[in-house]
Amino acid sequence: MARHGRLRSPHPAAQIAVIAGAMAIVVALALAGTAAFALWTTASTIAKNAVTLENTVELPPDMGAIEGGANLLVVGTDSCQGQDLALFPRCAHDDGGERNDVTMLVHISDSPRRITVISFPRDMLVPIPSCPSPDGGRYSAMSSQMMNASYSYGGLPCTALTVEQLTGEKIQFAAAIRWTGVIHMSDAIGGVQVCLAGDVNDRHTGLHLTAGEHVLKGAEALQFLRIRHGIGDGSDLGRISNQQQFMTSLVRKVQSGDVLSHPSTLFSLATTAMQQVTDKQLILSDQLANPTRMVQIAMALKSVPYKDIVFVQYPTRYAQGDGRSTRVLPVTSAADALFAALRENRAIRLTGKASQGLGVEVKGEVSSPSPSPSASPGSTAGATTAPDPDANAVDLPQEIAGTTAAQVTCTRPQQ
Repeated sequence: MARHGRLRSPHPAAQIAVIAGAMAIVVALALAGTAAFALWTTASTIAKNAVTLENTVELPPDMGAIEGGANLLVVGTDSCQGQDLALFPRCAHDDGGERNDVTMLVHISDSPRRITVISFPRDMLVPIPSCPSPDGGRYSAMSSQMMNASYSYGGLPCTALTVEQLTGEKIQFAAAIRWTGVIHMSDAIGGVQVCLAGDVNDRHTGLHLTAGEHVLKGAEALQFLRIRHGIGDGSDLGRISNQQQFMTSLVRKVQSGDVLSHPSTLFSLATTAMQQVTDKQLILSDQLANPTRMVQIAMALKSVPYKDIVFVQYPTRYAQGDGRSTRVLPVTSAADALFAALRENRAIRLTGKASQGLGVEVKGEVSSPSPSPSASPGSTAGATTAPDPDANAVDLPQEIAGTTAAQVTCTRPQQ
């Protein structure tokens, strides 16, 4: 039976694409090398503020030994704790609740390394399992609640249990980031380039951008990540694909020389992320709070080709069938094909649209940076060519929308 509690009404500032900060933290922080590692190893704050996920098991000493790959849950919450009242005036009258308005599962495959990022709509109606409560007891299970209610009832561990139940995947790592953390991380990386297919004007966020390319950071980046009414069909589904445009551009910047060859940028990312932990704008699970593990994850991610970094939206349909309701229902038959491919460590090919909500359009493709030429030990000119890892790829159902990091997309103004 569903259990109902008092939840706050939605507000525009709650819709933040936390992955911008999270991807920078997970990838760029560790790529800072010795300086970043030293910062994290000497910071007792990290372990002290970490949370424990339920049903966790002791992990092997390196990422390559995790059979079936690994899963990192990333959530963005709408907490007013520590927020700037000038940017979020509503926080002056906040009731103290917190929801996961952005929920993403980052799947890192076994060798060959591939990354699949699955976005879960905040308004998707899902069962929420029994979750641990802060007083040591448990909240009762709920048969149907919006995805973003899970954090309200049990924090990061409850959202992890909810996603595990929905997907059948085991989550080894988890992180939650709040509004100010996203702003600071976008500043530290020097901004992210985005593309607009036409002029965008949104009175709800106050964002006004002309058609073409823009480099956004700070509060303006936050506005872009929040925007819904000014793009696509004006829905949260369109907003997800807009956020994914920001993420693919972020990935390309992190892997490029714009970040990796600039020690000052890397050190800024490291110190900024450290400060977010101290300010409780970034919360990590205890398995992720280990600095050695953080570096191992980043090393597993940093050289993945753009075409093998795929951003998808969990497939849904509108609850009323006509798009007038903001609530959506999971299409588990299509999702099952995705997660079966991930468990079998098979490459995936997108066959659906770039966006369920008409949020973006594909403008072209780019290639991954070329690795530095180097001869492998014992290699010979006549070495046998490795088998094509995509030969056994799975074509995803058309109900699954998404893009790869190799695809350059532009946000579409509201139709």
